[in-house]
Amino acid sequence: MPSNTDITPAQLSRLIGLPDAPAIIDVRDDEDYAADPRLLPCALKRDWDKTASWIEAWNPPQGTRAVVVCQKGLKLSEGVAALLRARGVVAEVLEGGFLAWREAGGLLLSPAKLPPRDARGSTLWVTRARPKIDRIACPWLVRRFVDATATFLYVAASEVPAVAERFNAAPFDIDGAFWSHRGERCTFDTMLEEFGLQSEALDRLATIVRGADTDRLDLAPQAAGLLAASLGLSRSHRDDLAQLEASMSLYDAFYRWCRDAVGETHDWPGHVRKG
Repeated sequence: MPSNTDITPAQLSRLIGLPDAPAIIDVRDDEDYAADPRLLPCALKRDWDKTASWIEAWNPPQGTRAVVVCQKGLKLSEGVAALLRARGVVAEVLEGGFLAWREAGGLLLSPAKLPPRDARGSTLWVTRARPKIDRIACPWLVRRFVDATATFLYVAASEVPAVAERFNAAPFDIDGAFWSHRGERCTFDTMLEEFGLQSEALDRLATIVRGADTDRLDLAPQAAGLLAASLGLSRSHRDDLAQLEASMSLYDAFYRWCRDAVGETHDWPGHVRKG
């Protein structure tokens, strides 16, 4: 009989990328991590034998939900999950661990290009003020699949390089930056490629973002809708961070459509098709 503190790879995969996704904590030992240094999306890499100290620093709010991942879903994740539950965290163990997730084809993040984390464990990013498409789509992607606690700075375009250097932030969607357009592909595409995030849903969303961001609305019928909604949100918010927060649900909706609803249609119930 399955444990009531386990979660299967299939169950967890349905939560990845959603606004209420659990915190994922990777406690594989150094040897196992070195053998495959990829992570589940937004996973925090933590030492299992220093659990007491990092829990104290993390200080999760009561009721926080977490999934603990070790190599096979056995002693390390069981022990860390139990310690988390003792601190008020609703903690589950990924059944079968990292190996089962990988075998099931679960989405994996390549963290080699991840910007350095600050004292809180968060990455810091900077881009041009007054965002429209890419400069909202990329923060959504980072917060949902890379670093749930990432901080984004919007500054004058001329000051992005200097702010990046002085504040150790990663510049994005600006000429000459690593995280920027490449040929006909936009910054969202670059992030998917560099982080190794490949799924049918994200690929479909990338086409919509690319079409809206590069004035190629023919790439996907939904690109025009994303452009219109993005321009409307930009006009509705003077504060760029307020616009970002308001836009998160827009990208959540597009992602859920890309993942779960592309085959669904809608029509007026009384309409009778002819022919």
